Amino acid sequence: MKKWALGLALGLAASSASAETLDQIQDLGQATFKAFSKDLAGAIGYKAISPAEPLGIIGFDVGVQLTATNMESPAAWGDAMSDSGGLDTLVLPKLYVQKGLPLGIDVGAYYVKVPDSNIEAWGGELKYAILSGSTVTPAVAVRGTFSGLFGVDQLDFETRSLDISISKGFLMFTPYAGIGQQWTTSTPKGDAASVLKKESFSDSKVFVGMRMTLGVFNVSAEHETLGDVSSSSIKLGIVF
Repeated sequence: MKKWALGLALGLAASSASAETLDQIQDLGQATFKAFSKDLAGAIGYKAISPAEPLGIIGFDVGVQLTATNMESPAAWGDAMSDSGGLDTLVLPKLYVQKGLPLGIDVGAYYVKVPDSNIEAWGGELKYAILSGSTVTPAVAVRGTFSGLFGVDQLDFETRSLDISISKGFLMFTPYAGIGQQWTTSTPKGDAASVLKKESFSDSKVFVGMRMTLGVFNVSAEHETLGDVSSSSIKLGIVF
């Protein structure tokens, strides 16, 4: 977990100076636009960063999370952004909230705003625990998610995903893992629409993570691979 946290901190330092405005998307070719869109899908696609076990009917989890996504096509980002030579890592600071409901159902949402950029995004999730888990059995859950980009005048962008995950707590630690599929639609607007066409694609994803609980506080770390794009996340929350 310390290694992931260090990587995220380094990524934030590297990206803070290079965060720019996405306003040159019309300069991309169609193949480059798709590569750029796949990177963006990996960055803003919903990442719950939580085990399969439900919060419970009175459970509430709120806090902050940080996701660093490695860009597979950094040059494309350089072409799409003002005054930028490229982007190797996109770091997204997020606010999140998750609420437990009856029958093993949880709902959640996140909001992100990249400093010094027009990149804003939000997302939501609905999770159902098929098995709630116990001291001897794991929890298993299915989850549906949505995320959307706004603030970028040249692009309509959204993702949807379905996944299944499993987790099992041991003392204060709860490791978890899951697999799923994400569907992305990337639609150019304005000047970009005159030279580019909509891209729709899907990618499989695999994720592994760990939550550590200390009283009402929890720290979670997760690594996800979506197609060829990888992201590492850390989340700090309060559960009550």
